[in-house]
Amino acid sequence: MRVRGTRGVMTAGVVALVALAAGCASTADATASPDFPVSSPPAEGITGTVWVANEGGHSLSVINAATNAVVTTVEGIEGPHNVQVAPDGTRVYAVSGHTSTVAALDAATYRLAAAATTAAGPSHVVLTPDGQKAYVTNYDAGTVSVYRADLTPAGSISLGGGPHGLRPSPDGATLVVANLKAGTVDLIDARTDTRTATVPVGGPVVQVAVSPDNRYAYASITQPSSVVKIDLRTRRVAGRTEVPAAPAQIYLTPDAATLLSADQGSTDKPGTALSVINTATMTTAGSIATGSGPHGVVIDPTGRRAWVTNVYDSTVSVIDLPKRTTVATIKVGKQPNGISYTPRPPAPAAARMSVILPTPSAASSRHGDHGGHG
Repeated sequence: MRVRGTRGVMTAGVVALVALAAGCASTADATASPDFPVSSPPAEGITGTVWVANEGGHSLSVINAATNAVVTTVEGIEGPHNVQVAPDGTRVYAVSGHTSTVAALDAATYRLAAAATTAAGPSHVVLTPDGQKAYVTNYDAGTVSVYRADLTPAGSISLGGGPHGLRPSPDGATLVVANLKAGTVDLIDARTDTRTATVPVGGPVVQVAVSPDNRYAYASITQPSSVVKIDLRTRRVAGRTEVPAAPAQIYLTPDAATLLSADQGSTDKPGTALSVINTATMTTAGSIATGSGPHGVVIDPTGRRAWVTNVYDSTVSVIDLPKRTTVATIKVGKQPNGISYTPRPPAPAAARMSVILPTPSAASSRHGDHGGHG
């Protein structure tokens, strides 16, 4: 992509390595609209907020999970590939590949709370489970930037290759990094911020997931299109299954029995479904229809709902997991990629809001209540 296609749009240098086409490829321009119809009523008891990074639309969409409506569209973050809600739901982090910046928004006001510069080609941002540290993968620089939660810089980890997706283990001890260009999964000790292992996985790897017991990691591989299971104790590949189209993000159900793979494919041959994978046997147990080019996926803590970004038709599919069906389709911004969920309901807001990021040279760890107006 930059897979701007696997990073929904990553970097031009990744094109030769990755099968997924650029998410910035020609797709109809779409803007978020609270009035976009959904295919069925929302489910009883489903609450919370879904945040979507619209990389081609230079915006974040905020969806009310209870109503399947876009509450607001936050503009001002150029080319956001990934978005991540903090564990306590009070802040939302996003990376700007165009300005090499990571930003944190106050989830209650949608105002800019902090910003900091990154190295070249920021792809994904994650928080540690305790919410005290943030990490950003820098694809072009081959590094991972380390920050405190307020985005005060706290170091840099050199990995080489092109690190893209990443997630922490639930116990917070290990950071698992998908090194797309190197074709490896890199393990980082989150206490010392040093790499402890490199696991070859046989192809360009886009994103990872980690089991609740901290025992296994899973990784999406674009060539050949597959998902692998990694034993974090032996640091070896313990299983592999093919999927029908080049996968982007993956996500585990709360019981870790099932893994969802968003099989994006390419602009020439877009995927249109999630693969449902049995993690015990590493076999495909079916599929769930989505929109065109499913990229990002997240599951709520009850395991009843999943949300999937569709890069090529600028929508989010709402999935009823027990029934394995798409129950709603929500129009968002152009080329949606990253997606994140919090049980906290969305704050009231104007239909559109904006933030003003500092210039890369001026970005610092604390920018307080900058920007953020309707």
